[in-house]
Amino acid sequence: MLNILPVCYNGDRIAVGGVEVKSLQLSFDNMLSISKALANQTRIEMLKILSEKPHNVNELKDKLGLPFSTTASHVNKLEEVGLIVTELVPGRGTQKVSAINYDRIIMDLFSEDLSADENEISFEMPIGDYLDCYVVPNCGLVAEDGYIGIQDDPRSFYEPERKRAQLLFFRDGYVEYRFPNRIPYGYQAKEIEFSAEVCSEAPNYKMDWPSDITVWINGYEAGTWTSPSDFGGERGIFTPDWWRTNYTQYGMLKQWKVTKKGCFIDGTMVDDSITLDDLMVCDKPYISFKIGIKEDAVNAGGMNLFGPKFGNYEQGILMHVKYEEKK
Repeated sequence: MLNILPVCYNGDRIAVGGVEVKSLQLSFDNMLSISKALANQTRIEMLKILSEKPHNVNELKDKLGLPFSTTASHVNKLEEVGLIVTELVPGRGTQKVSAINYDRIIMDLFSEDLSADENEISFEMPIGDYLDCYVVPNCGLVAEDGYIGIQDDPRSFYEPERKRAQLLFFRDGYVEYRFPNRIPYGYQAKEIEFSAEVCSEAPNYKMDWPSDITVWINGYEAGTWTSPSDFGGERGIFTPDWWRTNYTQYGMLKQWKVTKKGCFIDGTMVDDSITLDDLMVCDKPYISFKIGIKEDAVNAGGMNLFGPKFGNYEQGILMHVKYEEKK
């Protein structure tokens, strides 16, 4: 006899037989990326392990019998599509611990309410393609094959070669980018999200080195995240071999998002006083993204910003915009 459990939907939470679980609703927009992430036996085994309890990369490496770098790469793939979440926890030093983000994945191909008609734009900006900057030494620009200009000289940030940068860092200051506004006329933004790999900046590296890193979108403060460390001592997945391990190696992938409800960092609301209406996206030919250290930052620990050839995430600064027809 088939036993059908009652199901009750509440956002991404679903009550199955009276027990609430977190569910990922697949749409035609995210189906391909999720399917690619799942189309790997190792990542399936990793999800099975994480379904029992959270693990750090070393624990996963031992259980899967894989090299550390291969395990970390699989963790990043699952984290990029949101199937797992990773956070830093105190232990023997600071450890990155991963846990599953969803209990269920639902595919509903026949529903007319799927977001297949949801309009989205993605654009990746090279970290060296900033429009404006202000930097204070220690500072520098690094390409995949060597330094750009002179280390600790702010003038190097204006060199034409800056567009090749894969890592930039400064003790204080900011960099500002202008993304093309590709929202069609007659439409308006529903949400704007930026993601970037960042961390603090200390001499060489220092695991206990907090820094308050702030993002501004179209001139409005969209949230401050406190990086716990300038991460080093263990080579980043994409960091070139010539870069010494006693220097900064990798950061954390962070997301800043603004919707009609407010500002979010990694999905958690940080400010409901600034919304999309304040950004006036439709009135500008560009969307400004500025990241750096505020003048009154409590933890003024500088910033490292990573491109696809440095660190643990193969991306520059990624903008993702959802838009809808004006009413």
